[in-house]
Amino acid sequence: MLKKQVALITILTISIAVILTLIYEFNIFSIQPGFMQAVRWVVAAVLFLNALSRRNLTTWILTCLVLGVFVGLDFPDFAKALQPLSQGFIKLVKTIVGPILFATLVYGIAGHSDLKSVGRMAWKSMLYFFCATSCAIFIGLIVINITQAGVGVDVANMPHEALPVTSSISEADSLALSHIDPQAHGLYKFNVFIRDIFPENIVKAVYENKVLQIVVFGIIFGIGLAMVEEKKRKPFVDFTESLSEAMFKFTNLVMMFAPIGVGAAMAYTVGHLGVDILKNLFMLLGSLYIALTLFLLCVLLPVALFLKIPVLKFINAVKEPVSIAFATTSSDAALPKAMSAMERFGVPRKIVSFVIPTGYSFNLDGTSLYLSLASIFVAQAAGMHLSIGQQLLIAFTLMITSKGVAAVPRASLIVLIATADQFGLPTFVIAAILGIDELMDMARTSVNVIGNCLATVVVAKWEGEFDEEAPFRDQIDE
Repeated sequence: MLKKQVALITILTISIAVILTLIYEFNIFSIQPGFMQAVRWVVAAVLFLNALSRRNLTTWILTCLVLGVFVGLDFPDFAKALQPLSQGFIKLVKTIVGPILFATLVYGIAGHSDLKSVGRMAWKSMLYFFCATSCAIFIGLIVINITQAGVGVDVANMPHEALPVTSSISEADSLALSHIDPQAHGLYKFNVFIRDIFPENIVKAVYENKVLQIVVFGIIFGIGLAMVEEKKRKPFVDFTESLSEAMFKFTNLVMMFAPIGVGAAMAYTVGHLGVDILKNLFMLLGSLYIALTLFLLCVLLPVALFLKIPVLKFINAVKEPVSIAFATTSSDAALPKAMSAMERFGVPRKIVSFVIPTGYSFNLDGTSLYLSLASIFVAQAAGMHLSIGQQLLIAFTLMITSKGVAAVPRASLIVLIATADQFGLPTFVIAAILGIDELMDMARTSVNVIGNCLATVVVAKWEGEFDEEAPFRDQIDE
């Protein structure tokens, strides 16, 4: 009962504050700046009480986001001093990248070496996953280049340490670039990129957070481990599974620090750049929803129509798992319902039990789209002008690094930071993005579930094992 009363007071307070802000901004009536400052802190107090009553991480993140904006507006000097808190949070997230990528990749390959027995279904699934996620990534790139959501941030006011380096290549490569024809720069950089994918020392790769090197080592190691006899393979597979689980718990602990990190990052950002950056963040949010809608209408819908899948019946079948995914921002929470719904829809159990769990690692359409869109947003916000070739390299990297960490809370944040490091993008802006991440996570997780459910039907149709009559039976309409 108390929670409902606090929620009602919070909604009422925010509504009054929004009305007063609009009156102030459009100068409808004369309101003193001091009065608006008092209104802001009344709202802050109410939001804080609401967060205390709910004790929910998402509520705390959103509350600290708003508090950070208020601190940045009213106490900019103090806000600038909060940077170490946001930097500390980003550093903690970076510690997750190496172990979790290695563990999940090795376990995903060696722990499911029975892929050989599935043969034809496996390569068909992987081909579809690759095509779907590629389309998602490119739609994300197209939309963010059209909306230019990150453009307009006042880079001149960014502190020097927050600016990105101009390149991720070594001093020796920079020296080599200075002595070759400028027209050959692109080819040389591409050659350097391909060369640096391969690790010479895995410990060094983890230490330097070279995500692609970790991925390559993990894939090869996983394949090698899968070829070892069961008796000798099992202990190490169990170790990687335990390491994955431990890193998931580690991530949960790190995310408990997220409200402080987000609040500090937002205060620091607003203190330096003013409140205008909020406009860019909400443009990013709008760009994501536009891009996800385009993906659904221009990729998944045509696939369904081409294969003559009854679209309305499919929507009815997936609405429950999708609503769970949207409400919880967790694909795992929707997994049991998604699998049972697809079985009732006419997909054989053996296909459902293979395609959906595999898709949770390799077919993250919504997450892949978000990552491509967010990475270019970060570059735009930092004033970096990326060529089409550089954007494609980023897309290629995301296509690889987004695999295998679906079960990790805020997995997209981990992958985004890892990719930003790889290409010299500033992690400073990513901390600010986390403030609206929950609103984006609901949509992208829902699209992940829709994409994986559709993938089961695609593979079943391709295998000629889809029950055409099942969607029209009574239980689907219940």
